[in-house]
Amino acid sequence: MAKVPVEVKKNAPAPAPRLPHKWQSFRQEMDQLFDRFSGFGLPGFRRSLDVEPAWTYESSFSFPVPAVDVTEGDKDFKVTAELPGLEEKDIDVTVSNHTLTIKGEKSYEKEEKNKDHHVSERAYGSFQRSFALPEGVDADKITAGLAKGVLTVTLPKTAEAQKPTKKIEVKAAA
Repeated sequence: MAKVPVEVKKNAPAPAPRLPHKWQSFRQEMDQLFDRFSGFGLPGFRRSLDVEPAWTYESSFSFPVPAVDVTEGDKDFKVTAELPGLEEKDIDVTVSNHTLTIKGEKSYEKEEKNKDHHVSERAYGSFQRSFALPEGVDADKITAGLAKGVLTVTLPKTAEAQKPTKKIEVKAAA
């Protein structure tokens, strides 16, 4: 697994809220949901509402917001993100003000020369996902690795957070 550097920023100002970005992400997720229905012999939902312009450009390049899973173990949390086609140099993982941010950028260039025609295509896409760190994470020991298009960020728990949960017996009140 190739290591991806994790940058821990101390005493950095809190990031400004990005309401438009959240709406854009919500819109993309809703579009993907509706597009799934177009594969069952039905016209695409957005097209039936005439929301999509008639001049859409068809390309093999697409870079949606990556799917992310967050799991908790006894000693750590793991954040895994599917990033097919990206390399370590294309990914930026940072921690600032109890927020984990994963950014990435992908570019695509294709040039086809023939005696009858010349086609040149370029496409660029980027994403950013941010997550509030849970209590009990040792931010200085966070690591990230990339293997087969899957980024795994390991967030180790502090010794205090790893202590077993104490069960409190509930007794009938007198």
